[in-house]
Amino acid sequence: DLTAMAEQQQFYLLLGNLMNADNNVRKQAEETYDNIPGQNKITFLLQAIRDASAAEEVRQMAAVLLRRLLSSSFEEIYPGLTLAMQTAIKTELLSSIQQEALPNIRKKVCDIAAELCRNLIDDDGNNQWPEVLKFLFDSVNSDNVGLRESMATDFAPTFQKKFHDKVISALLQTMEDQSNPRVQAHAAAALINFTEDCPKSLLIPYLDSLVQHLHVIMVAKLQELIQKGTKLVLEQVVTSIASVADTAEEKFVPYYDLFMPSLKHIVENGVQKELRLLRGKTIECISLIGLAVGKDKVYNPFCLCFISYMISAWARMCKILGKEFQQYLPVVMGPLMKTASIKPEVALLDTQDMENISEEEGWEFVNLGDQQSFGIKTAGLEEKATACQMLVCYAKELKEGFVEYTEQVVKLMVPLLKVAAAESMPLLLECARVRGPEYLTQMWHFMCDALIKAIGTEPDSDVLSEIMHSFAKCVELMGDGCLNNEHFEELGGILKGKLEEHFKNQELRQAKRQDEDYDEQVEETLQDEDENDVYILTKVSDILHSVFSSYKEKVLPWFEQLLQLIVQLICPNRPWADRQWGLCIFDDVIEHCSPSSFKYAEYFLRPMLQSLCDTSAEVRQAAAYGVGVMAQYGGDSYRPFCTEALPLLVAVIQAADSRSKENVNATENCISAVGKLMRFRPECVNVNEVLPHWLSWLPLKEDKEEAVHTFDFLCDLIESPLKRLRRDKNSNLPKIFLIIADGVANESVKTEDACTKRLANVIRQVQVSAGLWTQCVSTLNETQQKAIQDLLNTA
Repeated sequence: DLTAMAEQQQFYLLLGNLMNADNNVRKQAEETYDNIPGQNKITFLLQAIRDASAAEEVRQMAAVLLRRLLSSSFEEIYPGLTLAMQTAIKTELLSSIQQEALPNIRKKVCDIAAELCRNLIDDDGNNQWPEVLKFLFDSVNSDNVGLRESMATDFAPTFQKKFHDKVISALLQTMEDQSNPRVQAHAAAALINFTEDCPKSLLIPYLDSLVQHLHVIMVAKLQELIQKGTKLVLEQVVTSIASVADTAEEKFVPYYDLFMPSLKHIVENGVQKELRLLRGKTIECISLIGLAVGKDKVYNPFCLCFISYMISAWARMCKILGKEFQQYLPVVMGPLMKTASIKPEVALLDTQDMENISEEEGWEFVNLGDQQSFGIKTAGLEEKATACQMLVCYAKELKEGFVEYTEQVVKLMVPLLKVAAAESMPLLLECARVRGPEYLTQMWHFMCDALIKAIGTEPDSDVLSEIMHSFAKCVELMGDGCLNNEHFEELGGILKGKLEEHFKNQELRQAKRQDEDYDEQVEETLQDEDENDVYILTKVSDILHSVFSSYKEKVLPWFEQLLQLIVQLICPNRPWADRQWGLCIFDDVIEHCSPSSFKYAEYFLRPMLQSLCDTSAEVRQAAAYGVGVMAQYGGDSYRPFCTEALPLLVAVIQAADSRSKENVNATENCISAVGKLMRFRPECVNVNEVLPHWLSWLPLKEDKEEAVHTFDFLCDLIESPLKRLRRDKNSNLPKIFLIIADGVANESVKTEDACTKRLANVIRQVQVSAGLWTQCVSTLNETQQKAIQDLLNTA
């Protein structure tokens, strides 16, 4: 068909234009490609992939586009194809894999088949492409090395749930292919993919066979390394062992002694530059095995002799041993502090000088113009960052056990104040608490000025957000009195600047959207900038939360300099994220500064109530939380607004899609708010009418914090005979039992929650009345009865 041939040639030209360096040509090609119907795209792309006479880069481009199409638009395109077309696609792909001579193209076709395969297996593991399964296992046993290599890499993880027995045996068989190391390496990589997401229960029946095979292969490959210097397969096998141990956890204990001698040999002897990756993977493997088997197995001289080798794994060792790791601090802290203190070499050079040293390993340059460049030697900086992260880990894990080192670490970290350094600040304060308030205050004074200054000057938004978060945590930890007037003055100016910058940046982005150069790529950049700005806004909210929770209403006069900017955030025309975080800030004002908060009610009350019906779930959630704290803490002035809020909350809860994934958190906050209205403002609610409805909405399953409030109220209801629950012959009690049982089973309440003990006590009160107990327990299924028993046993 000459027309079809002409169309295909036109399509080849289009693929070429999609790779064109000229933006205008490429943009026009993208528009043309986007307008081709999905079914036609598939036909053209498959033809291009199969056409051995077409240029390799055109075929590769076609393969990438077809995989992308199946990944992003599968539901829109594939189900609408005729059965014959669907069958032809599957046949074409499998045939292409078998017949393709070029390894790169074959690999990309495997990627397409894997993508299609993933989409054709439903959530229950039902496979709508059974032919691929036979093809997979035939390929594993094929004489064609290319087929064995591709199949091992691309398909195993897809079938793990339903075909784990065949997949594991096929991969182990392929890994034993000593004559083809690349195939072995790919099979080991596939095993890593398989075990990483494999449920423990599926892996355990094969564990012994799996481990024995891995051990035999590892020993053989270690001998190959010693005799021939080959290491590719050994690197993958070591990672496979780590992955299996990570999934198997305590079931790996019997195999600990089997692997450690070989792993120890690699760490001690693999010191050459070309073996760095293998040695690093081995150290990682040892630490993951340690995490899997626990400290009772690890805590012996055989493993702890690795301490001197395991700089990059010390943090994991600390997590394994917990407080017992403290005794090794004198050994590890010296080299660790030395690494964390590395100062990079920097230089200002003209172009001639730069050419002389640019080849030297580890130098990077930034052109400053005028024939000058700024150079920094980056070698060692990654190790420095890792060392700082380990110090954070020690402070977090050891707490007061790390107190001896807090002073020197603070002196190191404060001048750095990058991500790890910022993260360490509140942790170091926690460590220092054990030395008493005076020592703690001295340490805080050393940090505070530097943190505030860094919030005002740090240009990198990722680092800035971590510093702001750290400062908020520190203020929360130190509490009332930790900031003096100068601190407040500086902080107020900085936060005001951040909010003003937030609005200005939004205006600039809107202007860029009107620019003639505006396109999808620009929009993507603008959205990234917007996300960064919103993230900084969340940190402004964190800081204000810490200040309000520490200083209460005393801080309101200081807050007034920011008031109009926060009011601007909750205007109806602002983006939903602005309104969400503006409301969160006013939620804090109500929660921590009432009843004085009411003097600002004219600014936030009406927007808060209107936001209960907002189209954004995040905004609804913030508004509902505000109503809850209004009822709990607001005071009498808020009473009319509590009454007004009730029907709005109920409307959200009873909406048809209120429990969908995107809405459930907002809905649960509304349910909690209704509970708080009944509990703290019963005069604003017809409790007799609302209570049965409220009980029918419980338990809360997603928002654990609000769940605790609802369980506290349930305890109030049961404990007091004067309250509603025991009226009407205890008709609500079986329902309450069901809610408590579901809540415990769902882990909505934790053992450490204060209300857990109360819940157990009220259940014991009911146990006293045999008839009542039987009535309540008889409505519970086996899981729920077990949950009640667990609660009684643990609380």
